Amino acid sequence: MFEVYITKAAKYLPNEAISNDEMESYLGLINDAASKARRIILRNNKITTRYYAIDKSGKSTHNNAELTRNAILQLFDENFTALDLEVLSCGTSTPDIFLPSHAAMVHGLLKNKSVELNSSTGVCCAGMNSLKFGFLSVKSGNSKNAICTGSEKVSTWLNAQMYNHEAANLKNLEEQPIIAFKKDFLRWMLSDGAGAFLLENQPKGAISLKIEWMEAFSYAYELETCMYAGGDKLENGEIKAWSDYAPEQWLNESVFAIKQDVKLLDEFILSKGAESMKDAMDKNKITSDHVDYFIPHVSSNFFVEGLKKGLNEKGIGMADEKWFMNLSRVGNVGSASIYLALEELMNSGNLKKGERILLSVPESGRFSFAYAYLTVC
Repeated sequence: MFEVYITKAAKYLPNEAISNDEMESYLGLINDAASKARRIILRNNKITTRYYAIDKSGKSTHNNAELTRNAILQLFDENFTALDLEVLSCGTSTPDIFLPSHAAMVHGLLKNKSVELNSSTGVCCAGMNSLKFGFLSVKSGNSKNAICTGSEKVSTWLNAQMYNHEAANLKNLEEQPIIAFKKDFLRWMLSDGAGAFLLENQPKGAISLKIEWMEAFSYAYELETCMYAGGDKLENGEIKAWSDYAPEQWLNESVFAIKQDVKLLDEFILSKGAESMKDAMDKNKITSDHVDYFIPHVSSNFFVEGLKKGLNEKGIGMADEKWFMNLSRVGNVGSASIYLALEELMNSGNLKKGERILLSVPESGRFSFAYAYLTVC
């Protein structure tokens, strides 16, 4: 077994930062009406700026593969070139196409040489799953290096035109032409970007981060789906797939829109998060005293106090000065968020050798959680 180090971290955030007041000029108005939920959601999530890979006409400036490629390119220099790469592992919730895989599309843009590919899907844990594949590849000696990524291009999924047909259909049915909160909610939560890590079997440069361990948990065996796209939830909690809907329903019911069961989210995301983090720390015999920086991916600042309370109740509370978050500045970028936060900390110049970092990523898809423990060296 080999040791594994994050030797470089990079990010790519497209275009200019977008303020709260500018959001609807990019995403558009559903049924020509301003969202009634927008201000409430933004007040709770406390995100003030985010990035979209679209312009004000809704036209894409980058696709997901391009965002990912642009982050990866920043990892290359004279000491590590694209031709040195052995494994490319890419995670995302929002691939540009169903097939081929997201990693294959990114590799096609890199145009370097043959490498081993891995694509991780899911929601926010997709980025951590891609990191774990690279970690295990280098750890086992299968490869000397790997590039792992998390990325999202969600803005086009949230554009008003994706919902206008449903709104018009509701109006024709003499119903209120208001898109359900489970869909409108996420329009003000999610944004675009990509992060990338270079993993190697030796430390390099002024600072490297040794990956001590990674752990992952799923509660899908006992909990129903919470966040989903490409289908809809039935009254019994099961998901009906897009392929079982008639084509006209895809538009009339916004079947491909990203949706979230907010009641389920509130009930389980914090409790299962605290439970799984306690299990991960106990398994690896660490306590809060062994953590200098705690980087949680939190979808909204609304959950921060509840998470603190849940961790304290489990005896694993983290002092406020240990928390590191950049949600308010870069937004909730799903599977890329943990990459963007760690990249900012790693390149801040504030880390000292010997300090320890705990990464925590929840996923509300069907309640999955992933953790990584790092040492600065």
